[in-house]
Order: sequence, then C-alpha cells, then structure tokens
Amino acid sequence: MTEPLVSDLHHVSINVDDYAAAEAFYVDTLGLAKRDDRPDFGFGGAWLQIGGRQIHLIETQTPEDLGQHFAFEVADLDATIAELRQRGVEVTDAVAVGSGRQAFAHDPCGNRLEFNQPGATL
Repeated sequence: MTEPLVSDLHHVSINVDDYAAAEAFYVDTLGLAKRDDRPDFGFGGAWLQIGGRQIHLIETQTPEDLGQHFAFEVADLDATIAELRQRGVEVTDAVAVGSGRQAFAHDPCGNRLEFNQPGATL
C-alpha cells in the first residue's frame, strides 16, 4: 500500500448564521479555545482550537441538515450527555454504533454534532 497523500485532519469548517452565538457555544459550553490568528476575510467567523485540531466558523447561510456532521471524541459519553443537558443543550440518548457509543446534538446555528466514545458498550 502506498503512503496516503494526507497525513492528518487540520480543521473542519462549518457554516453558521450567527457566528457570535456559535462561538459562545463552542467556547463557553464545550470549552474550545478561541484562536487569535484568524485574518480578516471580510465576513464574520472564528477559528477555534481543540487538541491538535481546529474548527473554523464561517458566517453564511446554514445548509440544510442532510446528515452532515462532525464528531467530538469524549472519554465518558454518559457524563458528557449529563453535562450538556445541565447546560441547556438538547442531546439524544446514547446508542451503540460499531465498537463505540454516540449521541447527537445541534449547535445554535443548527449544525449537527456527534459525541463519540470509541470502544464503549451500552
């Protein structure tokens, strides 16, 4: 097998119709760090850091939810669900998928988020 052309995931860019509300959710509710190196592109947005990866918020019309989502890995899905609900976030119950468990929620702009605990069973 040949080496892949790409080595890792650098960032995920998501469309938000209110980047201030989205930024508050990702920073204040989920605990991501706001980066200060985002250039002025002439439209609203923010660059956020989580571990070695970034999420780029782009202020624009939010696309319809057709299963598009991205996933956060968590160590304890039950504790994550409980904490999100305590913070006022609607989140699904955990379900087993493959070799792990997952639950879903939406950010304030309607983007679908998965919270995934690999290797866990119900």
